Amino acid sequence: MRRMSQPDPFVLPEDDNAAEAIAAIADDFSVLDDWEERFRHIIDLGRKLPPYPDEWADDAHRVPGCQSKVWMRPTLRDGRLYFAGASDAAIVAGLVALLLRVYSGRAPSEIAATDPGFLKDLGLIEALSTNRGNGIAAMARKIREAAAQAAAG
Repeated sequence: MRRMSQPDPFVLPEDDNAAEAIAAIADDFSVLDDWEERFRHIIDLGRKLPPYPDEWADDAHRVPGCQSKVWMRPTLRDGRLYFAGASDAAIVAGLVALLLRVYSGRAPSEIAATDPGFLKDLGLIEALSTNRGNGIAAMARKIREAAAQAAAG
């Protein structure tokens, strides 16, 4: 009996580099009139994340500091760090997707050089509740820690 292969759970880059991804997100946000529309867009991004394997939805992959349940798993392929991610909350899954658009598929040095301050520049931190703002900061920290570990070898 042949086993069907599962789709790759890791987010592949849509943009050539993190700066282009941030610019593309800013462009997307600029055509949306208000935060209600932006949040709908963010939720849609979360729905488009690759399926996250159930066996990775465990404490070892959970992001501490998030009110909702958030899981991330990095993998190093050909010198680039790719991330799989998921959340049990629709808006938070969208925030995961937003971060992974910027960071997944990049060299650890590029991840380290890309400050998550772009979230504040986009107005996202101010638009989120304090708990969600803290959560997205925790996700960005987890991504950058994985990059530091990968760079250290």
